[in-house]
Amino acid sequence: MEKLTFYALSAPEKLDRIGAYLSERLIRDVGRHRYGYVCIAMEALDQLLMACHCQSINLFVESFLKMVAKLLESEKPNLQILGTNSFVKFANIEEDTPSYHRSYDFFVSRFSEMCHSSHDDLEIKTKIRMSGIKGLQGVVRKTVNDELQANIWDPQHMDKIVPSLLFNLQHVEEAESRSPSPLQAPEKEKESPAELAERCLRELLGRAAFGNIKNAIKPVLIHLDNHSLWEPKVFAIRCFKIIMYSIQPQHSHLIIQQLLGHLDANSRSAATVRAGIVEVLSEAAVIAATGSVGPTVLEMFNTLLRQLRLSIDYALTGSYDGAVSLGTKIIKEHEERMFQEAVIKTVGSFASTLPTYQRSEVILFIMSKVPRPSLHQAVDTGRTGENRNRLTQIMLLKSLLQVSTGFQCNNMMSALPSNFLDRLLSTALMEDAEIRLFVLEILISFIDRHGNRHKFSTISTLSDISVLKLKVDKCSRQDTVFMKKHSQQLYRHIYLSCKEETNVQKHYEALYGLLALISIELANEEVVVDLIRLVLAVQDVAQVNEENLPVYNRCALYALGAAYLNLISQLTTVPAFCQHIHEVIETRKKEAPYMLPEDVFVERPRLSQNLDGVVIELLFRQSKISEVLGGSGYNSDRLCLPYIPQLTDEDRLSKRRSIGETISLQVEVESRNSPEKEERVPAEEITYETLKKAIVDSVAVEEQERERRRQVVEKFQKAPFEEIAAHCGARASLLQSKLSQIFEITIRPPPSPSGTITAAYGQPQNHSIPVYEMKFPDLCVY
Repeated sequence: MEKLTFYALSAPEKLDRIGAYLSERLIRDVGRHRYGYVCIAMEALDQLLMACHCQSINLFVESFLKMVAKLLESEKPNLQILGTNSFVKFANIEEDTPSYHRSYDFFVSRFSEMCHSSHDDLEIKTKIRMSGIKGLQGVVRKTVNDELQANIWDPQHMDKIVPSLLFNLQHVEEAESRSPSPLQAPEKEKESPAELAERCLRELLGRAAFGNIKNAIKPVLIHLDNHSLWEPKVFAIRCFKIIMYSIQPQHSHLIIQQLLGHLDANSRSAATVRAGIVEVLSEAAVIAATGSVGPTVLEMFNTLLRQLRLSIDYALTGSYDGAVSLGTKIIKEHEERMFQEAVIKTVGSFASTLPTYQRSEVILFIMSKVPRPSLHQAVDTGRTGENRNRLTQIMLLKSLLQVSTGFQCNNMMSALPSNFLDRLLSTALMEDAEIRLFVLEILISFIDRHGNRHKFSTISTLSDISVLKLKVDKCSRQDTVFMKKHSQQLYRHIYLSCKEETNVQKHYEALYGLLALISIELANEEVVVDLIRLVLAVQDVAQVNEENLPVYNRCALYALGAAYLNLISQLTTVPAFCQHIHEVIETRKKEAPYMLPEDVFVERPRLSQNLDGVVIELLFRQSKISEVLGGSGYNSDRLCLPYIPQLTDEDRLSKRRSIGETISLQVEVESRNSPEKEERVPAEEITYETLKKAIVDSVAVEEQERERRRQVVEKFQKAPFEEIAAHCGARASLLQSKLSQIFEITIRPPPSPSGTITAAYGQPQNHSIPVYEMKFPDLCVY
């Protein structure tokens, strides 16, 4: 061998003839089953290949690959393994000269076939599979970085390599279950096919460039589909964790896009399959968020919300086609519910990894998808449509709750912008109790920035709230601005929510938590005064009972007021205020425990059958509270005023309407059979153009009014005092002159419109017009 090597190095031009001769001998020996000579020939080829790196090695390599192919074609496992080991040695050699015509198609196919070996002997089967994986690894190493070699990233190659690796990864559990016990295991454990396949897959994906990711991932998705591996989802999650941690971080969004596309492609598959894809998407998205998700953020949420709506439709109709017929696959409702929960969980887990600005965009995006009855957005009609819209709203609000949980934003103006808050609060007045509860919990999630919400999960009248260890921070200027702008809107919706008949214990706990968190996070003296007024108004609702509320609701409102006033009195630290609240609570404990949370908000509430004629000692008195707080610097005049909510058109529109109800945009015309149809004037049809014109006109008027106000303010800020005084004096003089004219006309009757009339004696006489028939100047018309 030494002489042969020396001769090959001395005369490189003879190397191709040496290779051809050894190849001919090996092929002959294989045919005659002289395997000893086969091993000698391969050993000689290996050593020559390792030693020689001359210009003419390409022809020698062709002979070498021809012999390796001959060994791989053999049915003998030992020859296959021998050929594979020689190919792996060749793959690790860096060639000095490129090859333009070398093909590895046979080796990819043969190694992939060896990866799927099903030999009867377990040990031999393992060795063959290991050899196949090593061979694929060698092919990848030999071709992946050489542009002149065959493109290993072509689908025809990836469709063989990737499934072969996944097949061995998939059987790791079987190998583990059949592995010997620790006492029987050898001291030095060998690498299993699954471990080698995972290492090879990581190496393959780590070398993938931007344009090759799609070809590498598509076979993974097809393999999981063909082998029904989405439903257990354990293996699928493991695969994509390997993928996400192996690729370059900037390529992460490509994986997310392919998973989203695959989810859309499987929108009519079984719910368990879609749930598995969503679970994998959740894991992949969390990993991708640490790198670069890129422009796929809203695309991902849009796809998930679309799948959520489709799942609701499937559950309602019972089929994927909207109608049940012969051959239609019947949908199991509980599986669709599991899929919906998986989607909501994925939305929350991915949103939790986003930065604040992207999370705010996602929140607004989800809220824009929530259906609501309004003049600008049509909702589905009918019983099925009502259920669809209700379920859609509940699922989207659940998603929004997941996104808002743990959301930290120092500025409430950016956390709860006006357009978002308006839509959310209008939803809070729906008839559906579950929807109202979600809205309250969402508000609590946004307002709670110091983790205090769990401390108000139960309603109670603690004598010392210091045991709660509340984290209280001073109200910032931005929070003060937010409350000045939106406080009345919040109070109104809290007040109206308290009056709902369908409220249960969870609603009152949420209302108590919301009031408490506003007091801790957003309160200044003005807010504290308004909150006390609001709670006293809620007490009046329970006392007067104009809404004919059930006994439980009235007792709950009394208990809610007691718990909150007990909390706010200790937060304000005004001794006289605390004393009054404490006295009323003690009186209730003795005479009316059914008005305290400890007796109302329990599993079996102890209620009173008669709540009429409640004595004043059991109530918190507004006059007393305004007196004691006024002495401590609070606005006593404002405290004396009872709270009256200002109902807006939006509230009237939303109140007592379920999401399934629609608002007709066209006035209905009487039926043709009506006898009064001739007298009826046909209603004008309200079209899109009409609405658009009305909106544009209103916007223009608002802009003009805003500009006029700005000019007035600017004038009074910048104009000199003399000019302002002259302007006001001129207006006063004009007003005085008009008033003088009015008084003169009123005192001295004007002449008759028809001139003078002649009396019986022939003398002219002025005709006086009664005051109620006089025509006054335009300025007097208000």
